[in-house]
Amino acid sequence: MGHVSATGGRDMSGRSIDARVSQRAFFGVSALLFTVSTAVTIVGGTSMSAMGEMPMPGGWTMSMAWMRMCGQTWPGVAASFLGMWVVMMVAMMLPSLVPMLWRYREAVGGTGETCLGWLTVLVGAGYFFVWTAFGMAVFPLGVALAALEMELPVLARAVPLAVGVIVLIAGALQFTAWKTRRLACCRNTPGRCLMLSANAATAWRHGLCLGLHCSYCCAGLTMILLVAGVMDLRVMAAVTAAIAVERLAPRGERMARVVGAGIVGAGVLLMARAVGLG
Repeated sequence: MGHVSATGGRDMSGRSIDARVSQRAFFGVSALLFTVSTAVTIVGGTSMSAMGEMPMPGGWTMSMAWMRMCGQTWPGVAASFLGMWVVMMVAMMLPSLVPMLWRYREAVGGTGETCLGWLTVLVGAGYFFVWTAFGMAVFPLGVALAALEMELPVLARAVPLAVGVIVLIAGALQFTAWKTRRLACCRNTPGRCLMLSANAATAWRHGLCLGLHCSYCCAGLTMILLVAGVMDLRVMAAVTAAIAVERLAPRGERMARVVGAGIVGAGVLLMARAVGLG
């Protein structure tokens, strides 16, 4: 009995050490990826700002992200935008994704460290594939809208008010039952993870599912990013903080409403300025 107990003790100790090493490796790689993506996003945003913006009727400026510069082709512009979009999404969403990935690892942790690492990568790849597809849809719409605004001064003059209205709607969305349900899907994933099989196809589908739920939950905040400055570092930082707070805070639903109150106030201010009251 003593021999069995000692062996069991060594096995449990060994598994505990392996778990700690796995945990440190996971969070270390996540921190490195976040640091690199944030640095690249800052460099890209800074270089975009250095290119300047186009003054538009109505007293606002249009980002060069939606325009083709001299010597560029539209496929090249699209590829540049999509690459920057993906890196930006990694920097913005990774703080909220890491806890979900860790819960997935805990649920399928008996598969071996090498297999577990690849499965985690597949979940993350599926998640960011959804955001990549969203960026692919956003770019042609943004380019088309920018072209219309340059051709129609009346439409361009309405943009500041339209931005205020969109921000106001996005803030109001934070108070809805729909938002509460979507946020619960993003926060309460352990039960779903426990029912997952440890294989590549399931990991990919789980990543897609997480990405879809996350994109629904972040719909209002993503709209703010798009209309207030898709490559504006200040807007990126504010949206990232809002997403992280409502996902990671102990009472996320209440924090979502606090964020919503701030957004509603910003929307009202933007609308007041647009009509000349601010």
